[in-house]
Amino acid sequence: MNCALPDLLLDTEVVRTGICSFIAQILHAAGRKRAVLGLSGGLDSSLVCWLAKEALGPENVVAVTMPYWASSPDSLEDALALIHLTGVKHVHIDISRAAEAMFAFFPAADKRRRGNILARLRMVVLYDCSEEFEALVLGTGNKTELLLGYFTLHGDSACALMPIGDLYKTQVRQLASALGVPDRIIKKPPTADLWPGQTDEGEIGLLYDEADAILYELVELDRHPAELVAAGWPAAKVERVCNLMRSSQFKRVLPPIAKVNRRTLGRELPPERGPLWPFSW
Repeated sequence: MNCALPDLLLDTEVVRTGICSFIAQILHAAGRKRAVLGLSGGLDSSLVCWLAKEALGPENVVAVTMPYWASSPDSLEDALALIHLTGVKHVHIDISRAAEAMFAFFPAADKRRRGNILARLRMVVLYDCSEEFEALVLGTGNKTELLLGYFTLHGDSACALMPIGDLYKTQVRQLASALGVPDRIIKKPPTADLWPGQTDEGEIGLLYDEADAILYELVELDRHPAELVAAGWPAAKVERVCNLMRSSQFKRVLPPIAKVNRRTLGRELPPERGPLWPFSW
């Protein structure tokens, strides 16, 4: 097969400046000076931590490590190394006891359910830390994960803002490399580290490079799946991406509201109409 990858190359300096400005503006609008994020030691959270440090200053960024007893020691080691490198503040909270208490209620739960519990427990920790430090929670999801639904609803998707939510995984690697994130973090196999041996690509069923190329064609260039197959992409891979996008659509939108009154949120009543909406005087 000879499927040329689309041009996903970034002007990293422009993107870096834009995202840092975005972070600073959102926090300013919310009346906050600090940001908090979960730092797993993986690429996405490491990049968000680095960008937040540049946008706000290391003294205004709180990186929270939240291992479970079965988490990879390498993940924590990489997270601590990045904290040392960036100089951000650090909070360490082991979630093992809380997780085991939850697991005791559902002893037959499979590893996917247990992984979702871990992701949601971590978000409980982050939101409490956001109160402690008067901070906003930074999301660490990328565009590839969001489009494929590879995230836990009300878990790692819960946040106040998503600095890299419009970057494909391929682009995350580019920006991280340009900023100076350690190669060890950039090159290791991506994993949510929710159970031993887990990898993102193993669960998705595609390499990130493949998923990004297909998504770029479908989303950015608005091409029909049949066009990709005609161009040489295996039908099974295109179908896999389409199915993942279709089945996860509910995770990317606010819960639909049954209409009863005249003006319903999400329909006649938009989220906002201006800086002083709904009241101005």
